[in-house]
Order: sequence, then structure tokens, then C-alpha cells
Amino acid sequence: MDFGLATGSLAQRRTGCIVVGVYERRQLSPSALDLDAASGHALASVLARGDLEGEPGTTLLLHDVAHLACERVLLVGLGRECDFRESRYLTALASAVKALRTTGTAEATLCLPELHVGARDAAWKIEQALIAVMDGTYRFDQLKSKPPAAGHALRKVAFHVADGPDATAGEAAIGRGLAIAAGIVLAKDLGNMPGNLCTPVYLADRARELGSRHGFEVRILEREDLEQLGMGGFLAVARGSRQPPKLIVMEYRGGAGDARPVVLVGKGITFDTGGLCIKPAAAMDEMKFDMCGAASVFGALHAAALMKLPLHVVGIVPATENMPDGNAIKPGDVVTTMSGQTVEILDTDSEGRLVLCDALTYAEKYDPAAVVDVATLTGSIASALGDVASGLFSSSDALARELLAAGDRAWDRAWRMPLWDDYQEALKSNFADFPNVGSGDICADCAVTAACFLSRFTSRYPWAHLDVAGTVSRGGADKGATGRPVALLAHFLVGRAEGNAGR
Repeated sequence: MDFGLATGSLAQRRTGCIVVGVYERRQLSPSALDLDAASGHALASVLARGDLEGEPGTTLLLHDVAHLACERVLLVGLGRECDFRESRYLTALASAVKALRTTGTAEATLCLPELHVGARDAAWKIEQALIAVMDGTYRFDQLKSKPPAAGHALRKVAFHVADGPDATAGEAAIGRGLAIAAGIVLAKDLGNMPGNLCTPVYLADRARELGSRHGFEVRILEREDLEQLGMGGFLAVARGSRQPPKLIVMEYRGGAGDARPVVLVGKGITFDTGGLCIKPAAAMDEMKFDMCGAASVFGALHAAALMKLPLHVVGIVPATENMPDGNAIKPGDVVTTMSGQTVEILDTDSEGRLVLCDALTYAEKYDPAAVVDVATLTGSIASALGDVASGLFSSSDALARELLAAGDRAWDRAWRMPLWDDYQEALKSNFADFPNVGSGDICADCAVTAACFLSRFTSRYPWAHLDVAGTVSRGGADKGATGRPVALLAHFLVGRAEGNAGR
């Protein structure tokens, strides 16, 4: 897909389709007004017939409008102008891309970034528009025996802007948006790959490919290495699988040689049956998405390298399957983690925290400036926040503010959850230092307790945990990985890089 900027007269622009907005009560957006005037009020005449009232997400395609050089004009409903905010803007973009895909146009000019969206600037609107186009045209069809014919697929999109500052900001936004969109696509592809293909070995190979492409270091730690490091939590989960576990370490060095890195840790359970505490059969196929935390780390590193961020970033992915087997861990087993702390395993389906705790201890070797782990850790976070926001837990108020601000800039939002000492009371064991799930009346087994468990392995650095179980995938007719929270992580890294400029 090619993206660029367009300036000048819309009426004289030769393109397959021009996309403009219409507010409720048939109020035309600025570009729609320009086209309407140039066409002898053809747009207003069509709207007067009642074919489009301007409700959010509705569309109307016009062909061969008089006195316009374009082949088509797509009108997109925006709702009431006073209610037009970020979510409505994204709805309009998604509707526009969906409608464009049903036409034969190979190129389009998008005028929606001209719309007033709260306090958002032109760069934000163009970046979001680019990512929306990439999202709306994404298809995972590489495993189909007969992939759909490309036909007249959309290949080129221009964003119409005014000359001057908006054009300058737009160029930078396109570069950043392309990098983030590429990271999102990578995360989607990894998440959508089935568990028989996307194994720990497959992830390790993809990491090597990524390192080779961008020139950063990749190290793969094998079972013997994990045993020497004493990663008892990680190895316990891996015991039930015939697939060898891999600790994947990717190190992007874009900053000063002595800069302390930002470490991203992604849960890489390539398929989660629940182990001996086996999950219900219904929707178990979606457990291939349990490695989407790892996928987002891959995507964020890909985006950082494409943007050439002046930053030192380390990605750590503990990758394994969680399977039932004669050698699998059992409820009641006690394991010793890399930190030396012992854990009583009460629920083998709460395995993500067992692989993450050893990866978080391993992160200490980098003397990190900050560590952010990303994991599909608990179903309860989806019950609390749905698919709108990821759950954010942090031991550092400053780091939490950074991530919340990054999520707002990316419109890949997170919501901070409590990590109070009171909740630690749920983690008590008669046979080990603590169990892997809570007990008692205080949030017995929820997203908060899971975060409290991880916090016991993160005392040596600023740390945050993103529970993304509700946001990384969707079910139903649109089943698939979403690529979240790559955009949040990418903006977090951009913010860190800008803060480190000149240091």
C-alpha cells in the first residue's frame, strides 16, 4: 500500500474516489462543500432526496459526479458535529475503508483528516487514518489453498491536507504510521497463525529473521540454558509439551552504547490447553491467541527499528505450549523460580505468570531503565474492561503515567488498576513461599492477584504489567488478532526516545 499527501483543488483531482464527510442533518464537511460547489451542488441535491442523513458509519457512493475529475465520491456519515470525537472519527474511517473495498477503485483520496477531532492535530488524524486503512484492508489468507483474487484492490491512498504546517506534520505522521502499522500487521500475522505452525521454534525463527532484517542481536536460550539459570517456573509449564521451550531475546541498540534499556517482556504461550486443569472445549481454538503478548513485543521492536528510534530496547519472550501429559505439572506441585522464590502450583491454567516470573527475573541482567510485560493473563480483565482498554498495573506512578499517555496518543488505551498491598494477602501457601493463584475472600483469583504475583519478581526496576486478554483478539464472525497493544508500546518507545534525545 502506498500513502502520500494531496493538496490543491479537489475538483480537479484525478483519482478513483474522493472520501468526504457528512454530519447529521446533511451538513457537509469543508471538502464536501468544495466538491458540492464545483459540481453545481450535485452532492446537496442527492442528499436532499434522503439517501444519507449523516448517521455515524453510514456511506453513500456517487459515480461520475458532474464537473469533478474523480471517478467516484464517497460520502461518509459522521453523526452530530458537536459529538464528533476520537471514537466517531475511527468509526468513520473504518466505514470508509469498508466501502472502498467494495468498489473497483485502486486509489483514493481521503479528506476525513480535515475534520475537527477535539484537540487532536493533523499528525494524529493522519496516523490514525493510515492505520485504519491498513487494518481495514488486512487479510490473513496465506493458509488458504486458493487465496481470494486481488482484483482491483486498494493500492494507493492520499490524505488531503492544506499546504504549510499540516503538510509538514503529515509527512512525519505517514512515516510513523507506516512503521506502527507494519508492527501491527506482524503481530496480527503471528497471532493468527495456528498452534501447529506457530510453535516456540517458529517464533525463534521469526525472531532471527527480524534481527537479520534490522541488524539487531537475537539470542535463543534452549532448555539446557533455562535449567542452568534455574528457571523452574518456565520449565514447569513446558514439561507437558513435546515442543522445546525457547527463551527468545531480541536486542535493538539504537541509542547510546551505555544507555540503560527499556525491556519489553511478552508472554509466548503458543497454545494453552490449561494443562491438567484443562479448559472447556468450546472456543479452545482461540487459545492460539495466548501468545499475542509476545506478538506485540515482536511488533513493537519491528516498529522501533523501522522508525530508527535512538533507544536501547530489549524484547524477551518466554515461548512454550501448555499441554496435558504424563510429565505435566500437577496441582499441588512446588517449583523454585529463577529468583529463588518457591511457588505452589494450584492451577495449571494459570501458567502465564509462571513463565513470566522467570523472564522478569532474567530482565534484571540488563539493569533496565524500565520493564513492561504484556500478557493475556486473566479472563477477569476482559470482564472488567471489555475489549476497549487493556489493564495496566504498575509499581511506578511515573511509568504508569507514561504508558497511559502513550495509549491515549495511540488511541490504544489502557486503564490503571490497583496494585495495593491489601491484595497481596490473597497469595498465601502452607507449602511454598506463595501460590500461583489467590485464595480467601480478597480477590481470590483475578487480574489484580495475578499482577500481585508478578510484582514479587520486579523489585529491582520500575515495572508495569499490561493484561491484554480482552484487547488482543476478537471472536465471532471477525475472529482474529487485533495487533494491540503494538501502537501503545510504539508510542511509549517514541516518547522514551524523544525524552532521551541529546543524552
